[in-house]
Amino acid sequence: MPTATKTKAKTTTKTTTKAKSKTATKTKKKATKIVKGKNLVIVESPAKAKTIEKYLGRNYKVVASVGHIRDLKKSSMSVDIENNYEPQYINIRGKAPLINNLKKEAKAAKAVYLASDPDREGEAISWHLAHILDLDLKEKNRVVFNEITKDAVKDAFKSPRSIDVDLVDAQQARRVLDRLVGYSISPILWKKVKKGLSAGRVQSIALKLIIDRENEINAFVPEEYWSIDGDFKKGTKKFKANFWGVDGKKKALANNEDVLTVMERLSSDEFNVDKVEKKERKRNAPMPYTTSTMQQDAANKINFRTRKTMMVAQQLYEGLTLGAQGHQGLITYMRTDSTRISPVAQGAAASLITEKFGAKYSKHGSKVKNAAGAQDAHEAIRPSNVFNTPESIAKYLDKDQLKLYTLIWNRFVASQMTPAVFDTMKVNLSQNGVIFVANGSQIKFDGYLAVYNDTDKNTMLPDMEVGDTVKKAALKPEQHFTQPPARYSEATLIKTLEENGVGRPSTYAPTLETIQRRYYVRLAAKRFEPTELGEIVNKLIVEFFPNIVNTEFTAEMEKDLDAVEDGKRRWVEVVDQFYKPFEKELVKAEDEIEKIQIKDEPAGFDCDVCGHPMVIKLGRFGKFYACSNFPECHNTKAIVKEIGVTCPTCGEGQIIERKTKKNRLFYGCSRYPECDFTSWDKPVGRTCPKSGHFLVEKKVRGGGKQVVCSDAECDYQEEKIK
Repeated sequence: MPTATKTKAKTTTKTTTKAKSKTATKTKKKATKIVKGKNLVIVESPAKAKTIEKYLGRNYKVVASVGHIRDLKKSSMSVDIENNYEPQYINIRGKAPLINNLKKEAKAAKAVYLASDPDREGEAISWHLAHILDLDLKEKNRVVFNEITKDAVKDAFKSPRSIDVDLVDAQQARRVLDRLVGYSISPILWKKVKKGLSAGRVQSIALKLIIDRENEINAFVPEEYWSIDGDFKKGTKKFKANFWGVDGKKKALANNEDVLTVMERLSSDEFNVDKVEKKERKRNAPMPYTTSTMQQDAANKINFRTRKTMMVAQQLYEGLTLGAQGHQGLITYMRTDSTRISPVAQGAAASLITEKFGAKYSKHGSKVKNAAGAQDAHEAIRPSNVFNTPESIAKYLDKDQLKLYTLIWNRFVASQMTPAVFDTMKVNLSQNGVIFVANGSQIKFDGYLAVYNDTDKNTMLPDMEVGDTVKKAALKPEQHFTQPPARYSEATLIKTLEENGVGRPSTYAPTLETIQRRYYVRLAAKRFEPTELGEIVNKLIVEFFPNIVNTEFTAEMEKDLDAVEDGKRRWVEVVDQFYKPFEKELVKAEDEIEKIQIKDEPAGFDCDVCGHPMVIKLGRFGKFYACSNFPECHNTKAIVKEIGVTCPTCGEGQIIERKTKKNRLFYGCSRYPECDFTSWDKPVGRTCPKSGHFLVEKKVRGGGKQVVCSDAECDYQEEKIK
């Protein structure tokens, strides 16, 4: 059984004669010169291999495994349930030349060091490499560094360790559990619903959260309420206050009658100042980023999708060439749930803050408390060298890299700065028992806000004392209705998953990608909406596999898996504890789930090939038109949405919504390919009065839209649309 407790293992891959001849040819082409007597270092990514080799010097050769080299088969579950859930690993197809070259390099090397990423996946990659290269797992050949800088890499090589079998077992347990769930439920969904469907531990909960939120929205009944906002004056100074209550008690205004009752009690413009409360309030700096908080902020502040955030973060971690400074890793490892900062990094930040802002801005030496459940395997996400300010290295980064690096740098530096201090003031105004309350604040000391300004503008009130009189300028009653909860965005869904203890930093991006790729959900206005297919799948999983979508059960499972990582539990025991009841649910589902027919909707027109009625079918990428005479007729058409605008290029076709292969919305002419008009922005059907080009609707920063000229050189624009 290939658990991490075995010292050596044999690969199980068998290669056909044909495959051998192909890979042999490739190996000859790609084989590198093998230098005897050097220390061999194996990393995951080719991008950082050259950098690390420069740091280590001429006695080391650094090569890349390019991720995993062994994995479970894709064609089968590859888990032997009858034999303690033994995983059946094979060499990944296409990697034979690379593996052969690694073996030759290892054989000729003085020593072999395994330097894959510092997490469970990285530990598992090192373990697989050890088996492939026939290395002793007890040997101290595992090197871990949290940032790709010269000092960090050299320090890591001073104290190598043996492979952490507990980390490997924790990764293996997750891999096996995911296979057991996915490869057991998915065939049932294929048989009972349609081909191409899948289920998974974290993905099923994410889907259920989205559908539960949609059900909340559909069931929501708006409730009426009112507010009264007041404009007041103290001398010549104006300020705002809001209705609070009557006769010393807080009162809600449920309807217009309540408002009229309050307004009838007011007979003059003068209000008395009954209470003045002045305080000093501190606001602490936010903690440095974890993976999930970075993903959330990147979505909210720089409009990055989760996948893009992780891709750019990987580039920053692996490093870029900074002119004369050479190639450097710019941030620490980006998959972490820890907010811990090393003493060295704290000291460097304190020096920068003191130099740039003054000693009173630095909170050097303070301890940051980790969130409950954080693994603390490595540090928070921070700059590798805090003196590499965004401004100083901007010319070496592309715009996306600079945006994310700036976000990370500002957040880290702010986390090492003193709190902001505010003078606050709360004033109660009254007339005939009707009470209005005014609140104001002013920054007394900006502290961390000097770097990371996440507060509103100052709203200081004029000086007032109890017994003073102020004048009402205007009162504005306004009707409101309660709003349903918002649909999840990528950022809010990740936050909810994390709060529920579901998943880990490395799982969020692939989870969100999977539920969209399977067409269980779609993004509309950057918010998740469930599809009909998603609702069908969710209903079956909730009914027949309740534990899979139970957040408490899954959170407990994550804790059990963390216990494996800590060496407190055996991975086989944790998997078995899950699988025994799950196996009974599988039998029941197989017997009781009836075949679900997803009915085709009539399209309302006939096939232009054979004349049979066209229908609307649900496919892997959404709905489309298809001929009802299938399989005799294979005619299909995309479902297009017209926006009611005639093509400004040909004047004949209609502008329709279209999507790229990456699901990005754009606008094109219905007569394509005869007319090749396309636009990322939505045409509005009017021409610019200045240039004569067509006008488009653009999204603007801060929300809303604006009609502008499609000609980049024309400055015509209309008022913003909310």
